[in-house]
Amino acid sequence: MNRPEPTTTAVPTQWVGPLRISGDAFPTEAGHEEVEVPLATFETPLWPSVGRGASISREIPGGIRTTVVSECMTRSVLFTADNSVVAVAASRTVSDRLPELQQVVSTTTSHGRLVDLHNEVVGNLLFVRFELNPGDASGHNMVTKAADALMERILSWDLGLSYGSVSGNYCSDKKATAVNGILGRGRNVVADILLPHEVVERRLRTTASSLTDLVVRKDLVGSTIAGALRSANAHYANMLLGFYLATGQDAANIVEGSQGVTYAETRPEGLYFSCTLPNLIVGTVGSGKHLPDVTAALERLGCREDREVGANSRRLASLIAATVLCGELSLLAAQTNPGELMSTHLRMER
Repeated sequence: MNRPEPTTTAVPTQWVGPLRISGDAFPTEAGHEEVEVPLATFETPLWPSVGRGASISREIPGGIRTTVVSECMTRSVLFTADNSVVAVAASRTVSDRLPELQQVVSTTTSHGRLVDLHNEVVGNLLFVRFELNPGDASGHNMVTKAADALMERILSWDLGLSYGSVSGNYCSDKKATAVNGILGRGRNVVADILLPHEVVERRLRTTASSLTDLVVRKDLVGSTIAGALRSANAHYANMLLGFYLATGQDAANIVEGSQGVTYAETRPEGLYFSCTLPNLIVGTVGSGKHLPDVTAALERLGCREDREVGANSRRLASLIAATVLCGELSLLAAQTNPGELMSTHLRMER
């Protein structure tokens, strides 16, 4: 049976910015870079909204600061045992033999490294969540291939375990869960900026205190009463989807990617504003990255340079986090002013 040829679906794409960005992924002599970013979306007001945040970032020395906290890709496997006693004893042996399992992973990938594992026992079920540093890949296939080999090795130890599944949902892939927010999945990035009061009032038509109050009341309290899972933000998913589609990422990963926290403080010198995104599952190599438009976008972003393994993807994740901050800042500022959000949408979409 012949495989059908894929068709192309066009999504409007616009390059926005540039935004000014600094941080550990941008070690330049100037201390910062100015980079335009691509957003593929049918929600056209997103472009000028993110553009406003990007323009504001250029008024600040250093612009938006980004810090990569950690990076890992996970796969949880599932074993079954006769009872909980066997499952718990096996979990301890698996943890004790981490160095041997690291050697197993090294035979399945040239760039990925097993860095840690976490166990959970439920009745007679043993879940093992493996964490791999995926290099420049997002790592979906890498971790599954490694998990197959790891399960085979663990089963060879005769611990009383049987195969359950190569994916046990404790990963947790493309689902909103607490474990990803706690332990991380993908690149964990924090983006923040300090805006002088004059800039807040002139460019955002609001005040630091009004915006800080809205972050607390809407993002933090509103999300809490809604039952959000380790998530308190206005619209991370909008910027993530636009960036993911433009750069060949697995768009379904915005489910966990949009779990993040917006935080703000009013300080004597101005508005401190930050976005923390613990689950940015992105890569600069791998599936989808060979497409001409994707390759061109990654090259224009400076994410296909000759750097140490992982550096290009850390740069990409940092640019995404900064873009999220631009859009989040702009939207929240608009929502401090009655009628501004709807009038803007009406003007730009109709």
